[in-house]
Amino acid sequence: MTTDATHAARAAGLSPAALRQQMEAGHAPRVLDVRTPGEFRTVHIPGSYNVPLDTLREHRGELLAHLDEDVVLVCRSGARAAQAEQALAEAGLPNLRVLDGGMTAWEAAGAPVNRGEARWDLERQVRLVAGSIVLVSGVTGIFVPGAHLVGTAIGAGLTFAALSNTCAMGMLLSKLPYNRGPRTDIRAVVAALRDRP
Repeated sequence: MTTDATHAARAAGLSPAALRQQMEAGHAPRVLDVRTPGEFRTVHIPGSYNVPLDTLREHRGELLAHLDEDVVLVCRSGARAAQAEQALAEAGLPNLRVLDGGMTAWEAAGAPVNRGEARWDLERQVRLVAGSIVLVSGVTGIFVPGAHLVGTAIGAGLTFAALSNTCAMGMLLSKLPYNRGPRTDIRAVVAALRDRP
């Protein structure tokens, strides 16, 4: 099998229905949720482990020793989980899958979740901030020539975010205390992975 073919096999997605079936049959893979702690506390798959993307990248060596079976990576829609898959694959971890559609698809399928305090997800926060900046710069542009160009820059940034499947504004917003919640204790995550039956 070529390297590209190996990566393609490793990067295969897993549908919410297939994951739910595995969990109900008692053959659940390890589910790593790579969203921020705040997002995880709001809603997550029962039995999943919260390892935010930045933490996963920084501590993937520590995690590898305890991820010797199938691993499913989860985020809101699949983009951050795909980045996590790439980071773990580069470190040599086989048997990685990304949950198709992320938590959005999991919830839409009516699959079980653990819920905490409700909060806005990052995508909604990005829409609020970007829309507010465009609105304010448009109104300000009536009185201050050239102010409307701020809105044009935001539009260009959102276009780039869509084309590159990254979002600088989302990454910045994820650093806010509201989104971060308590910092993930990687030692506690590793201990939970090690002690899982």
